[in-house]
Amino acid sequence: MTELFHTPRLSVRRITPDDFDAMYATYADPDAMRWVDDGQPISPEDCRRWIDVTLRNYATRGYGMSALCLREGGAIVGFCGLVHPGGQAEAEIKYALRRAHWGRGFATEAAVGMLAYGVRELGIERVIATIAPANVASQRVLEKAGMVSAGVRLDEHGQPTAVYRWAAAG
Repeated sequence: MTELFHTPRLSVRRITPDDFDAMYATYADPDAMRWVDDGQPISPEDCRRWIDVTLRNYATRGYGMSALCLREGGAIVGFCGLVHPGGQAEAEIKYALRRAHWGRGFATEAAVGMLAYGVRELGIERVIATIAPANVASQRVLEKAGMVSAGVRLDEHGQPTAVYRWAAAG
């Protein structure tokens, strides 16, 4: 697998269909998904569809979600990427970690690396993130990654979502 970039502890690479088991284990976890979309775990069919969408994003945009692998041993600890949900114009950073790897700084490490990669390799200089207003852990991750709160808006379901923004220095 070709590495997109690495951080001190993570190697980040494109997702392949072989990542289904790791992706499903991550996104089928009800605790991990309580803050995502409708709060429901992903189905196997939706997981396969998401991998297909990601592969199409690579072909059309040159980027999408990526696998976060431990540099030591290669195990997938989660996923992170720059995406355009619903075709929105602004790139949005998304991430999810397998529960066994929560609280160890991997989300922040991945987010910082993904933002730097976006500027360096993709020319993306502005990124947003949207999270549930009650998701304090993700707020901390985004703030540590250099993102700033830009208020609250309603999502596609009419629910409030906190918006964070980041712009490349320069």
